[in-house]
Amino acid sequence: MVKPTERRVGYGIAIGYGVTDLFGGGAFAIIGSWLLYFYTTYCGLTVLEAGSIFAIARVIDALLSPIMGYITDNFGGTWLGRKFGRRRFFLLLSSPLMLLYALLWVTGMNYGYYLGTYLSIELLSAMVLVPWETLAAEMTNRYEERNRLSGMRMICSQLGGFLAVSVPGVIMQFTGKDNSLTYTLNGLIFSIVFCIAVFITWRCTWEAKDIEHPSSALPSPARRSGLLNHLKYLFLDLLSSFRIRAFRLHIIIYIFSFTAMDVFGAVFAWYVIYCLHQDAASISGWLSVAAFASVPGTWGFMQLLNKTGMSPAAALRLAYGSILAVLVFLFVVYFADITVPSLAFSVVFIVLGAARAGLYYIPWNIYSFIPDIDEMVTQQRREGIFAGVMVLTRKSTVALAILLISMVLEASGFVKGNGVQPESALHAIIGLMVFATAALLIVSFLATWRFALNRDTHKLLIKEIARRRMGGQPGDCDTQTRWVIKQLTGYEYDQVWGGNVTRRRAGEITFSDVP
Repeated sequence: MVKPTERRVGYGIAIGYGVTDLFGGGAFAIIGSWLLYFYTTYCGLTVLEAGSIFAIARVIDALLSPIMGYITDNFGGTWLGRKFGRRRFFLLLSSPLMLLYALLWVTGMNYGYYLGTYLSIELLSAMVLVPWETLAAEMTNRYEERNRLSGMRMICSQLGGFLAVSVPGVIMQFTGKDNSLTYTLNGLIFSIVFCIAVFITWRCTWEAKDIEHPSSALPSPARRSGLLNHLKYLFLDLLSSFRIRAFRLHIIIYIFSFTAMDVFGAVFAWYVIYCLHQDAASISGWLSVAAFASVPGTWGFMQLLNKTGMSPAAALRLAYGSILAVLVFLFVVYFADITVPSLAFSVVFIVLGAARAGLYYIPWNIYSFIPDIDEMVTQQRREGIFAGVMVLTRKSTVALAILLISMVLEASGFVKGNGVQPESALHAIIGLMVFATAALLIVSFLATWRFALNRDTHKLLIKEIARRRMGGQPGDCDTQTRWVIKQLTGYEYDQVWGGNVTRRRAGEITFSDVP
């Protein structure tokens, strides 16, 4: 029988893995574009009631993701986990539950119904996306194959986002623009698509259950008893993830670069309308160009990593540099009051779309290698807890970013709905879109210079993990590998893999062990 790590990941398998991001990229794109409008227009909810649903769900979702990561990391010790897999069991369970998505788009119900259905989708999202995101690290330890899995996942995500904005328009051609049936049919169609996509992923993926280190096969006795104990170890696991140097740098790169795009996206429409004096059609056109460019952009960055051997850090710097050039262009157009042909703007947004694809793709690609680095320290596979931390930090910072943007604009005298804004408001828009976005990108740019993970360092890491699993002695490790492990983990070689840092199981490490 072929072991999981000996299976090859071709493009067919990568697509089968990636199609679940039709749900990740599509479901919440639809919700973000249409659900608030649907609630207030067809369901009889006030804006405050509808907004409260999103606010409550945001708080609960921030907690669900790390909890789900902890559950999947420890689910292998249960009967169901041993039989169906600690990750893939949740995909099999969630596939038919995807039909719940259609229930969001039913009219004539009360506030409790809409709150309950939306919370059920948030729970379903955590059940699917957290264990699914760990599978790239489970399925293969080959650098190129993980890049392929992450690349196809991001392409499917972008396709899901594109379908989210285009399919409702097609349905409207038959049902009319002011008909609630449009949204009900849209929800039903997508719920079936999501159901099929998650089932395909369940069928096409596997877990490395037979290669886990013996010490991580079952949870420790302390972890098997009591809700309070599990909450304690969940908290400790979340904290312990940050002792990995590469993960700390990765979180800085991930949060600052993604937040930069949040800031840009939040004020770009106002820049076009109030600073360039263009109409909404221009916004839609340029963003559509960027969206189309993101698919070949993802493919291009995937090939850079796989074919040329470019490091993730260098590829990120290429993406950041391109986006910074676009920001300079947009600032000059406003400051010098230049009239730019539409074709030139389209070219600029092709560059933006392709570069932004790299900004989104590479951090999630890097994530799939972090559990390997963690294993060198803890001798365990904790993909779930890292996925949970990434989702928790991301959803927390996006909410904070939107709040700060609102505060800055309000302080500047911006009045939503006014045809003309005061000069102070225009300066605030430019400051946020150009200078705040650039500052966040520069923080990520600087962090990439300290990020040591690449194809060569990962190969040495995997080789050393395999050697230690086979009983290799610490003293036999060569100087170069010792240096690589120090750069990736933040620890001296003698402190990892059973050294004084890992004298207790992961999650039971004291704060004094954390560098």
